[in-house]
Amino acid sequence: MKLGSIHARMLMAALLPAIFVAVVLSALALVARVGDLTDSHNQRARSLVRQLAASSEYGLFSANVSHLQALANSALREPDVDAVTIVDGKGQVLVRAGQPDFSRSVVVSAGEGRAVDVVTGQEVLWQPIAESLIKVDDLFETWAVDRVPRQRQLGHVLIEFSRKTLDQQSRDMLLLGAAITLAGLLFGGILAVRLGQGVVRPILRVSGLVERLGRGELSARSPLLPGDPLRDLQWGLNQMAQRLESGRDELEQRIAAATAELREKKEEAETATRAKSRFLAAASHDLRQPTHAMGMFVARLAQLPHDSETRALISHLDASVRATQDLLDALLDVSRLDAHAVPVQTRPFALAELFSQVHAAMAPAAQDKGLRLRVRPTGVWLMSDPSLLYRIVLNLVGNALRYTPVGTVLVACRVSAGGLVARIEVWDSGIGIAPEHHQEIFKEFVQVGNPERDRGKGMGLGLNIVERTAQLLGHPLSLRSRLGRGTRFSVEVPLAPVGAALTPAPRPERRALDDLKGLAVLVIEDDALARNGLVGLLASWGAVVGVAEGLASVQALLQQGFAPDVLVSDYQLRADENGIDIIAQVRTATGWPVPACLMSGNTDPALMVCAKQAGLTLLHKPVRPAKLRSLIRRLVLDAQAEGADMG
Repeated sequence: MKLGSIHARMLMAALLPAIFVAVVLSALALVARVGDLTDSHNQRARSLVRQLAASSEYGLFSANVSHLQALANSALREPDVDAVTIVDGKGQVLVRAGQPDFSRSVVVSAGEGRAVDVVTGQEVLWQPIAESLIKVDDLFETWAVDRVPRQRQLGHVLIEFSRKTLDQQSRDMLLLGAAITLAGLLFGGILAVRLGQGVVRPILRVSGLVERLGRGELSARSPLLPGDPLRDLQWGLNQMAQRLESGRDELEQRIAAATAELREKKEEAETATRAKSRFLAAASHDLRQPTHAMGMFVARLAQLPHDSETRALISHLDASVRATQDLLDALLDVSRLDAHAVPVQTRPFALAELFSQVHAAMAPAAQDKGLRLRVRPTGVWLMSDPSLLYRIVLNLVGNALRYTPVGTVLVACRVSAGGLVARIEVWDSGIGIAPEHHQEIFKEFVQVGNPERDRGKGMGLGLNIVERTAQLLGHPLSLRSRLGRGTRFSVEVPLAPVGAALTPAPRPERRALDDLKGLAVLVIEDDALARNGLVGLLASWGAVVGVAEGLASVQALLQQGFAPDVLVSDYQLRADENGIDIIAQVRTATGWPVPACLMSGNTDPALMVCAKQAGLTLLHKPVRPAKLRSLIRRLVLDAQAEGADMG
């Protein structure tokens, strides 16, 4: 039985008062009884010494020693008397009986007295022996009225008593009291246990029921026994458990029904999402195809001679195509960030090279608006993904140029946080941003300073892409701006470790390739509009173009002796063919790794992974002509450099 259990506590509650009462009463009774025994012993001793003193008067008066010895011997026969001594008035011992055991000498006072030996426990009582005054009525003797007769002290009687009997009786009383107390406690304990069980058992049944209910066993019930003092409570608990069980069953049924309904709704939503994804993918692909072809046609059209009015129309048409391409590219970036399909390749790199690329890309736009674009030189090396960080800085600079009517846009870098972090800052002297819009501007399609939705001011996706890319890289992005005073965007990037900031290796010199004149380009495209636009544009650049719609036409061209210098293939072709497989077969047929690139209106992130695994550059339609021309040049030059190294 545990001390902390309710049964033990009930037993202690019943026994402690009984123990206290029994001990107190026994102690009081023992003290009183021992006191009575002590008083009786003392009274008997005083009575005996007084009686012996009275009996010894005659023998002492008459000097009858034999009589006194007889009295002493008779007193020695009394219980607890160890020795008897009779002395005369001068202190001379007249009679002695027994063996005195008193350890110290006794100084006898004139009156009666008592002395106790603390060593042996013996006690000595003495009583004076005085002559009796007997008044004799003598006619011939006259007494003065005020005359008081004076007793003459004849000697003393000393009796030595032993306390062994008294001590033994006290011990016997103590043992008897302890036995009675223990018997009482045992009886009280048995009675308390029997009575406590009648209370504890119902409480334990209630406690067990509550514990089982707490564990979720709502089917548990407590038996209702006749005469149970907690019968009503147990009945109430049973009713509560029954209601809880019924409520749980009903709730489980409701949850099951709701779960089934939610599962059905979820399946419907997933079906709708898949259908929407298929629709958006198809719509995106179908929209990118004609936009891609339109860009090619507009680029080819701009190369032809026209009058001023026609050139203006072509310029507006080209601007519209570029705006559409920018929107599609921005939507592609957002979708890739949402799908977590943007790979991060962290490495040390020189920030000066990134700043140089940003300046080269944005200087024409700044010059067109009459703004100054200043890029402060820096020698720091950073640890990040240079391509993703380049897009962040490029978007921030483009946003600054877009909302700065006059003045300067500054790009700088400052080392902070104890030399561990570099803060890239983009300052502008533009219109500024009100404090209430500091969080809102990072949302999709939000443009605070463009309520009329002027496409010349962008589409409201640049800062959203900046924020998402910064979160992907783990670089804190901050904003400080005052309305009408300009804005500063900051990106904190960790510095490269010591030893990683090495001088970049010089690039191998490449021979100039100003145009594509005479370059054999094999175009694999099944869409007629895109194919015609691309072929016309390549031909205008002086390339010798071979055209194919699929694997069969490619094989036919190769059999006719067409030897491509570079391949430009669409990914999704007819008859379940794809550009990656066809490029691999062309390389096998020609016997060398022909430079190649993919173009596709499919924005599925899985396609990017497949293209990367195949070692191919993937261009998402619509492809800008300048970007395509630059890529073809780079592919050809890389192949030539690799061939020279192998030679």
